[in-house]
This record gives sequence, C-alpha cells and structure tokens, in this order.
Amino acid sequence: MPRRLGRSFFARHVLLVAPQLLGCTLSHGGVTVRITETEAYDGYRIDPGSHTFRGETPRNAPVFGRPGVTYVYLTYGMHWMLCLVTGSVGDASAVLVRAGEVIAGHGVAAARRPEAPERDWCRGPAKLATTLGLTGAHTALDFCGPAAGLGSPGTIDLQLRAAAAPLDPAHIRTGPRVGVSGPGGDGTAYPWRFFLHGERTVSPYRPGKVRVRPLPPH
Repeated sequence: MPRRLGRSFFARHVLLVAPQLLGCTLSHGGVTVRITETEAYDGYRIDPGSHTFRGETPRNAPVFGRPGVTYVYLTYGMHWMLCLVTGSVGDASAVLVRAGEVIAGHGVAAARRPEAPERDWCRGPAKLATTLGLTGAHTALDFCGPAAGLGSPGTIDLQLRAAAAPLDPAHIRTGPRVGVSGPGGDGTAYPWRFFLHGERTVSPYRPGKVRVRPLPPH
C-alpha cells in the first residue's frame, strides 16, 4: 500500500503541495478517491482569492493553525467544501480538493449520490465532499497525527496516501481558479488550479462573478 502522507508533506508551501496531491488518494467514510484536481490558496494578505486574505475569523480559524488539519466550510449556504491546511502556523494557506475519481467504495458513493453518473460523483468540490460524507462537523480536525483514524478527540478518519505510481509532469495542467472573481481570479497572476490533463472527472472551468450590492433606497 502506498505510504500515508504525514504532516511534513503538508508543512510546505501550498504551491508545492497542491500539484503534488494530484494522483494521491483520499479516503473517508468508506470511499476512496484518486485526486484529479486541486486549487492552492496562499493566505493572509497574500492571496486576494483566499478566505483568509483579510484576517482570521471564527469560520476560517483552522487555516491559521498547524498543517495537516481540515478546513471544511459551507458555500452558498448549502454545499460543503474540503480544504487541507498547509505551510506553517499563521501562514493561513490551504489546498482545496476540487475533484477526483472514486476507486473504492463504489456502493457507498452511489448511495450518497444516487442521481449522478459515476463520472460526476466527485466532479467538483461540493460533490466530492458529499461523496466522502464530509460536513462542517469535520472541520478543524487533525488527519496527520498518530491518533487520527482511531476515534480520538480532535482527529478524523481521513487518510491521504501517495500516488501508486509517479505522475508524468507533462500530464499536469494549470489555470485560473474556478469561481474566483476579482484579482484572485486572474489566471496570469494566480494560475493556481492544478489538474490532470484528459481526466474525465476534472470539473469544468467557470469564471467568478463579481457580486454587486444593490444601492440602498433613497
């Protein structure tokens, strides 16, 4: 079995970790996924596309902590998304796991996504979190410590393992992050989406939309 990725793997710059997660496997809730797409978010005062750009809040606090911890957040009031904290304490950087291919636990995955074809089970970060059975209850939990997976308080039964075989770097593509508007969505300045070329589970690219607040009534 490929080696489990430990804290030292995640205790590096997010732009090193994000592409190297491609091809690795992620297991939780009876399902194992081979990761095919990730996005890097580089944190406080550095990355305008990051939740942590303007500082720490109760919601994003896990990202300011040590590497090897989950950040599971709710988007649009309905979808959970999984991030893996990287770097050092205070860096506030993390990798969003965007997409993957289910390679084990197909029956469990099908039960969680009964209306979706297999290709779409994890084709996008919200779909991936649903297929893996992740919710907000799984945020701020350690997945790298020796007690992880043993039911200990503060840990999670989530495992990341190295790819079964080395990836050909020529198969890795980069581009702008999906759904990020403003400066952080600039694919030239922030080409921080990483994906495996030709993989059918990679999610489609959609640019971010700038939200305009309505003017108050006179």
